[in-house]
Amino acid sequence: MAYWDSVGKSDEWYTPAYIFEALGCRFDLDVASPQDYRTAVPADQFISYDSLQTEWNGFVWMNPPFGGRNGLTPWLDKFFAHGNGIALTPDRTSAPWFRAAWSSADVVLFTPKIKFMRPDGTSGGSPSNGTALMAAGEKGRSALHRAARTGLGILAVPLEEQEAV
Repeated sequence: MAYWDSVGKSDEWYTPAYIFEALGCRFDLDVASPQDYRTAVPADQFISYDSLQTEWNGFVWMNPPFGGRNGLTPWLDKFFAHGNGIALTPDRTSAPWFRAAWSSADVVLFTPKIKFMRPDGTSGGSPSNGTALMAAGEKGRSALHRAARTGLGILAVPLEEQEAV
């Protein structure tokens, strides 16, 4: 979830379980897990602080703090450098950070608006925009294809620049 849903209140918004059910996979590591709360993320390990300074291993799930204008950039840079996982972002297709991430993604699944969960377990309001799940690596690609087949969203594959001409 993002700051525009509750300006200044919290970056703590959790992905609902139905997203993981549609993906049909298990993660080795949740790289942006809240410190005192275990979400529905099916992961074996969790990093709750200093994730950008910590080494990541295996197949990762990343729902980072959406933060301000370019708050996602360091998270996405590290995610694509790692090259193995699924990242959840707002679908801000006109934003420079989104365009850079798009060009690094193997496949992207655009979802309808997701009502994220608050720390108290209640559902948040309807966000202002949809969400994009970005895959890096074969396991992530497979999970997004599986989720698209269940109707979770619209699958898009970034074209190589030479293919687009």
